[in-house]
Amino acid sequence: MQPCPTARRGNVPALGIYVFGCGSIATGMVDLIWRDFATTWQPIQAFGNVEHREALAIVAAIALIVGGLAVLFPRTARAGAAILGVVYALFAAFWLPRLIGFPQIFGTWGGLLQELSMSAAAMVVWGGGAARIGRIVYGVCVASFAISHFTSIAQTAAMVPQWIPLGGIFWAIVTGIAFLLAAIAILTGALDLLASRLLTVMLVAFGFLVWLPIVIAFKEMQGAWAGNAINLALAGAAWVVADAIARSRRTQELSVEV
Repeated sequence: MQPCPTARRGNVPALGIYVFGCGSIATGMVDLIWRDFATTWQPIQAFGNVEHREALAIVAAIALIVGGLAVLFPRTARAGAAILGVVYALFAAFWLPRLIGFPQIFGTWGGLLQELSMSAAAMVVWGGGAARIGRIVYGVCVASFAISHFTSIAQTAAMVPQWIPLGGIFWAIVTGIAFLLAAIAILTGALDLLASRLLTVMLVAFGFLVWLPIVIAFKEMQGAWAGNAINLALAGAAWVVADAIARSRRTQELSVEV
């Protein structure tokens, strides 16, 4: 088994994989503590009254925790990536009944692609041909983040803290444009490293400015904790892609020097 390609870049740790792993562990811990899926993002209820839902939620939570822990160590990182890739793909599949029933509502597409973005990041962690496919899938998913902002301006604006200048509508539009530009850069390779780094910074900022205040205000709600954990995993996913692009650039530079 070849070493995980995103674990290190030269002698410099690629930190994105650790953030991605910790975000996955946190998401699993939230589901495990509540013994249920975080249904805003993992809508198993779309399949109706699923038997043994609590047991399934516990299994999925343990898989997230095990996969998240595994990616933290080079020797087990690829196995962890495989586990996380499957789990996040299953969460994406939870959106299929809504997607089939309401294909005209972009929120269903956005929900599926958000979960799929983390499955794509797991493919990047795996490396090789899967990493190249994962990067393309991830770029498409980031484009869906932009469309989600543009199709739900009012809802997005409502999440912007009122103390931030210029108002929620302004920042909903600006962040939507930022997602779109990041997607174009990642898919085309033009300024992709800068764009992926800035995308990571923006997602981390969402955690501090949007999700952290929510969990402080609603400590007893699973959705508040899950939102923070999932945002951390999303930031880690962006960071994984950025680290992979940086590593690829470094490899190209070294080959030119040789």
